[in-house]
Amino acid sequence: MRETRKTKPRRGGEPTLPELRREIDRIDEAMHRLLIERGEIISSLIAVKRTEESGAAFRPAREAEMMRRLVQRHRGLLPLDTVESIWRVIISTFTFMQANYAVHADASAGDALVRDSARFHFGFTVPLTTHVGAAAVVAAVAASKGDLGLVPATAQAGAGAWWSALEGSSAPKIIARLPFVERLDHPASLPLFVVSKPLAADAAMNEVEIHSVAVAGWSAAAARAIAPLAEVIAEPHGSFDGAALLLSLPPGRKIADITAALTAAGGSVRGTALVGGHATRYTVPPANARGGKRSGVSS
Repeated sequence: MRETRKTKPRRGGEPTLPELRREIDRIDEAMHRLLIERGEIISSLIAVKRTEESGAAFRPAREAEMMRRLVQRHRGLLPLDTVESIWRVIISTFTFMQANYAVHADASAGDALVRDSARFHFGFTVPLTTHVGAAAVVAAVAASKGDLGLVPATAQAGAGAWWSALEGSSAPKIIARLPFVERLDHPASLPLFVVSKPLAADAAMNEVEIHSVAVAGWSAAAARAIAPLAEVIAEPHGSFDGAALLLSLPPGRKIADITAALTAAGGSVRGTALVGGHATRYTVPPANARGGKRSGVSS
């Protein structure tokens, strides 16, 4: 079904209040019918793909492209916050229809913050379970058929090197980072990694590669050496000067660049493992996110 925009009726050059309300009713009905039509297409998609295997419905690469197009074309009075949330819920709910899943979230950073982020990005149809600690979330994802996990994307006191559980080809992997559309006044701004069982190569998005690195000889000099090269989360590990690192490498950066910098700073790399990746985030100026004009976007 496709509906074209009707010309607003005018009386004396200006529409009346009842006419404007009729236009709103027409648009509301059209949007609802389009959502119904989208659901019918998803039903056909399920029949074609028959995706009931773990993780088969998640497509981070396609989702990132959809959200980029959404932000690029947005303009007008309606805040980007609202538009982003609506589309995130639509995407997450229709994914749930393809293959039921739950979201497991680490509530260590604050239950309210985590729930705000989970509901903003996944809505209320997708079940949400909170845990204490990122390791518990990863374990829940590993034991599930195809659930998602939300774990901190920043250092958390006492969290430990939870990412070591992501090593190995069959272990869960980081597949996304939230929020994807970054801005200072984002209503769900808690930085989170999304963890799932391994995805097919054509579904994953690895513009930013994430590596687990074990280091001996970790020092302030080593930390300074790699700080300009990657986002780093570090936890003490093993010997007195050992550390486990979770490194997010920007596009174009290679793990060899990091190991070379660590070695030059007196460190010794004991092992590396690719544990996931995600799309490069979009940054939107705060004022543009509130509507009123087309949103300027940079990556």
